[in-house]
Amino acid sequence: MNVLVFGKTGQVASELMRYEGVICLGRDEADLNNVEACKAIILSTNADVVINAAAYTSVDSAENDYETANIVNSDTPAVMAAATAERGIPFVHISTDYVFDGLGCLPFKTTDIPNPQSIYGKSKLNGENGIVTSGCVYAILRTSWVFSENGENFVKTMINLASQHDIINIVSDQVGGPTPAYDIASACMKIANILLNDANAAGIYHLSGKPDVSWADFAREIFHQSKLDTCVKNISTSDYPTFAIRPLNSRLNCSTTETVFGIERPDWRKGLATVIKNLKVK
Repeated sequence: MNVLVFGKTGQVASELMRYEGVICLGRDEADLNNVEACKAIILSTNADVVINAAAYTSVDSAENDYETANIVNSDTPAVMAAATAERGIPFVHISTDYVFDGLGCLPFKTTDIPNPQSIYGKSKLNGENGIVTSGCVYAILRTSWVFSENGENFVKTMINLASQHDIINIVSDQVGGPTPAYDIASACMKIANILLNDANAAGIYHLSGKPDVSWADFAREIFHQSKLDTCVKNISTSDYPTFAIRPLNSRLNCSTTETVFGIERPDWRKGLATVIKNLKVK
């Protein structure tokens, strides 16, 4: 299976690069702000599947940069999807829990009506809608709280802060499933392979790590596994204001993903152990 991936240095793309038959394109090779250029790349490739692992992910910056966020997260994925439809090949796209409003305590199902509260979330939902109406064979994989040894993420931030502070204030009323980028990449490859043989598997899916946890307790596990003595002080979201609204409830119901693809929710604690080990080696 030959796979064309948009994204190269991001967390998931870095994991996808490990697979045989995968070609990853960085922004110097595929400008996500240039919709027509991305379309041309897909139409000229001999790939069997296209995976979009690239996005505008700066949640706060998006609030003042709607145009760029919408091009990268909405317009370009929709055109990518249309190009794969023209080629007759599947399209796998990574989305986010931010398409939901974060209300309640129940995990969001794929059938729940999205209601994004941030520009980032709205741009990602617009992208989803464009893909769904493109006519391609698609899988949209919503995920949350991605971490790895690559790129910028919560795990690396916490480890860096621990070298400077004995006590760190962390939000405790936002709950979700941390998800290792390795497991997202693995899921994308498995889903892509199945879509090649079964177009009926197309649809929207969820994947997040288990068990669900607060940011504060996630930080505690990071320090525990890293053998760091840093203490975590619980604070509320209102004590840590951000420019963009963060969902309090990022729980995702991943049952459909397991039923259709046989992909279970990964234990993020095991993924964390691997990431910490690899970070120590670097």
